[in-house]
Amino acid sequence: MDKAYVLDTSALFTHIEEEEGYDKVEDILRLGHKNKCQIYLSFASLAEIYYISWQEKSEDTAKELVVLVKSLPIQIIDSNERITLSAGRLKAIHRLSLADAFVAATAIDKAAVLVHKDPELEVISKYTKIFSLPYKTHK
Repeated sequence: MDKAYVLDTSALFTHIEEEEGYDKVEDILRLGHKNKCQIYLSFASLAEIYYISWQEKSEDTAKELVVLVKSLPIQIIDSNERITLSAGRLKAIHRLSLADAFVAATAIDKAAVLVHKDPELEVISKYTKIFSLPYKTHK
């Protein structure tokens, strides 16, 4: 296993909602609990978890999920100038949302494996390792 991971919003929702690939995220979290790896989360992912949960469920659910995320062995990374400019560069060059650009820039900055299930993030493999969880299939 690698020593550092950045979980994309999609990876955390995979864990929370026990979607396909949940076991892979759980393995990483177990390693984090044992201090065998570093796990990071971009501030942008925390914002996405909050607003998506609020929109799809309720404000109370969103607040509960923030508490859950903060209880996990995850370090939340705020932006700084280096990450911000890296995110801007990625956004300028690739078709990424601004949140995805910040998540990717965080993975690059931390020399971490980006764990995701977002096809748009595949381009980040040019800059850092990625681990793709099974994509959702739409019926």
